[in-house]
Amino acid sequence: MDKQVKSFFIFSFDVIKIVIVALAIVLPIRYFLFQPFVVKGASMEPNYHNGDYLIVDEISYRFNEPQRGDVIVFKYPNNPADRYIKRIIGLPGETVSITEGKISIVKEDKTLVLNESTYLSEDFLKTWSNREDLDPVTLGAGQYFVLGDNRNASSDSRVWGLLPEQNIIGRASLQFSLPGMFSAVPVSNN
Repeated sequence: MDKQVKSFFIFSFDVIKIVIVALAIVLPIRYFLFQPFVVKGASMEPNYHNGDYLIVDEISYRFNEPQRGDVIVFKYPNNPADRYIKRIIGLPGETVSITEGKISIVKEDKTLVLNESTYLSEDFLKTWSNREDLDPVTLGAGQYFVLGDNRNASSDSRVWGLLPEQNIIGRASLQFSLPGMFSAVPVSNN
């Protein structure tokens, strides 16, 4: 065999090995640990804007329960092929209601909870023009009540109902927004 052909085969074999090793590393990370997500629409403004790029942490909820205030990516219950991004407002066992634009959450022990100003400014909350009431809804085991931060432009639990836990893909953990800024997504402490 001529030296050029032998060199070509050695080079090709090395490239194939590199590709196989890279795929063996990248694919499990992409499909089981973290995945990219691009925000589409204005439902999560002012915190997330159309075109923002997020890295979704898929492993957190294997070890911890979703928390109020977490921004999650999930399979839309009415069409699991679609992916949505919303904020968790109500947790299993709680009762959620909306009266004149104010959200009330009552825990099983009858205590009232929710301070949205930890992740949305009071000024922004005052701009919520949709003042439709929502009759009390009690969440069962494995059900979550989710809302977009921009309540005026969001299709969420008020429209299509409660989110089953099995639809949750993961928690937004890293945000890339134009003009080229990376930022960690704050973890809620509620």
